[in-house]
Amino acid sequence: MNFYLVIIVTALTVEFLVNRVTGMLNIRSLSSALPEEFKNIYDKEKYSKSQSYTRTNEKFDMAADTFSYVIIICMIIFGFFNIIDVWVRNFGFQSEVINGLLFFGLFILIQDIISSPFSLYKIFVIEEKYGFNKMSLSTYFLDKLKSLFLMVLLGGPMLSLILYFFETFDNTAWLYAWCIVSGFILILQPLFTTFIAPLFNTFTPLEEGELRSAIESYAKNVDFPISRIDVMDGSKRTSHSNAYFSGIGKRKRIALFDTLLEKQTSQEILAIVAHEVGHFKKKHIQQGILISILNSGIMFYLISVFMKNQILFEAFQMNQISVYGSLIFFQILFSPLSTIISVFANALSRRNEFEADEYSAKTTGEPENLISGLKKLTVENLGNLTPHPLNVFLNFSHPPVLERIRALSS
Repeated sequence: MNFYLVIIVTALTVEFLVNRVTGMLNIRSLSSALPEEFKNIYDKEKYSKSQSYTRTNEKFDMAADTFSYVIIICMIIFGFFNIIDVWVRNFGFQSEVINGLLFFGLFILIQDIISSPFSLYKIFVIEEKYGFNKMSLSTYFLDKLKSLFLMVLLGGPMLSLILYFFETFDNTAWLYAWCIVSGFILILQPLFTTFIAPLFNTFTPLEEGELRSAIESYAKNVDFPISRIDVMDGSKRTSHSNAYFSGIGKRKRIALFDTLLEKQTSQEILAIVAHEVGHFKKKHIQQGILISILNSGIMFYLISVFMKNQILFEAFQMNQISVYGSLIFFQILFSPLSTIISVFANALSRRNEFEADEYSAKTTGEPENLISGLKKLTVENLGNLTPHPLNVFLNFSHPPVLERIRALSS
């Protein structure tokens, strides 16, 4: 039997089983006993609703993951990738770049068709049942069209260059590909702020008043340059609440979900904004960009090592070897490595969240405002107060809310 096929099937199976065990443990970790920290804010009915929300999502994830696992195993074993490749090559294009774009485009389209029923059920059944969904079907499909537009506009040229480099430059191709992707990572923040985000949401300046004055005064005190403070129409899609800042240099924008303004006091919102500022001040943003660039460099080098590997292509029953096939098969082969990297990235992210919480508490001088803000966000979002430690270790980019509250209280 093909060595790479054994590795791939084994790795996908182990990953699937670990995720399912984690999901079951997460359900079992739910406790009917309300933690002391939330006794003054979580009533019995809503706490029970939050646990039901967690169970429902875990069961949904179990069904979706099982379906995805079966599909990808069948695609590998029954040579589905070769069927796509043969179909693409029948168009008669001599350029491997064009063939690669068609192959990726068709593959992504098939993935979207397969995943859309699960996405629709998640939004229009589960989120609707628990009172979160505010999205219409027309908005859902319009978002898909916009995402497709961005994929073609931004992803198409970058993928074309990557394919061209690996077709043309052999051993040094990974360096050229790394430079292209690194450049994209560097411009992503300003691109998101000025072009991508406004495609999906409307941003209006926060009106003059107590909250705006408090944010501007705080930003001045901590020397954090802000070009805009906007309210985002998050309620167009969901009743979940959040806030974020984007941009680099002096063109930073703080975006507050309109749902956040409805549910939090000015001081609580200021504490949440201070947390976001903390990420910048502690250089977490720059750290994330650097890690992304280094990670992409390592991945492209490894791709170059496995580029056009005959045995790997035989594992996927491919008739012809290609650069674009190598890119996809490498991602599947190294999915265990990606999982390990994500575990370390999540651990770093959780540490950064604690640091940002501490920054907010120290610079505002009132940690109780962030504590009450976190409590309200958790209750309104039906957050799970008792996630299983294995789930936290594998999947959480933020620490559990009780850990954050206890750290702030100390």
